[in-house]
Amino acid sequence: MFRLSNNLVGILNFITFLLSIPILWAGIWLKNKGTSECDKFFDTPVIILGVFLLLVSLAGLIGACCRVSWLLWTYLLVMFLLIVLLFCFTIFAFVVTNKGAGQVLSGKGYKEYKLGDYSNWLQKRVGNQKNWRKIKSCLIDAKVCSDFNQKFANDTVEVLYTRHLSALQLFLVYYSFRKESKNTFSILCWDSVACDPSYGADAGCCKPSDSCGFLYKSPTNWEKTSTNSTSDPDCAAWDNQADVLCFNCNSCKAGLLDNLRRDWKKVAVINIVFLVFLIIVYSVGCCAFRNNRRDNNSYSSGWKHP
Repeated sequence: MFRLSNNLVGILNFITFLLSIPILWAGIWLKNKGTSECDKFFDTPVIILGVFLLLVSLAGLIGACCRVSWLLWTYLLVMFLLIVLLFCFTIFAFVVTNKGAGQVLSGKGYKEYKLGDYSNWLQKRVGNQKNWRKIKSCLIDAKVCSDFNQKFANDTVEVLYTRHLSALQLFLVYYSFRKESKNTFSILCWDSVACDPSYGADAGCCKPSDSCGFLYKSPTNWEKTSTNSTSDPDCAAWDNQADVLCFNCNSCKAGLLDNLRRDWKKVAVINIVFLVFLIIVYSVGCCAFRNNRRDNNSYSSGWKHP
């Protein structure tokens, strides 16, 4: 007798199999059509994810529907490891994002970000020059500061200081990238605000720190004066060139980490829901595996279990 648990496992894995096809196709498309560093950042992980989902779903589908016990056992083993890894990552995400937040500035509509306020693990990720070069390339390709400059080009310095400037236009380079066309759009946005290219500006990468005391010319053009005296290394790192600005500043790295911190918290909450779902699927899979073994033993004994 074919059990309900086998049907459920088969249906769930058939849906997963169908979902894995567009994911795999997207990874192959990025690998062949991607031109920027950001595009190439995604191709291999997306292909690996697509292949993983494809193989695991096939193992679960065939194992449950065709009563292939060793395939179903492999499927359950992978599911168990996935549950453990997801649980560990969720705890890790909460721990590393527990520290850090933008500092409110008196009389200003935006916050400033200090790299030292974030966890050591996150600091090391952006402190690695190889990693940061790739991230910086993504930010420049996305024209984050060009949008910032165009939107506030007519502002006086007093008006600019009242703007609610975000850390990085709510733009997370690890999970989203933008392509420039007549209408700028964003792929894999985390929320409706992040998907709006007209929202926000960059207080971390597109303007110097207020402590530098530079003379304002335009949102991305500030003049260094002879009276400037500060120990902040970000002031020396600032340059008016469009591909430099404050992309090498600690405030830019801190702005990225602030986005990463907020988005990882969202991911961690989603992971908890997904974890509960995986545990339920794993439990149903265990029932299906038990049914397979019971039916196989029944057939080998010459009679079918009712």
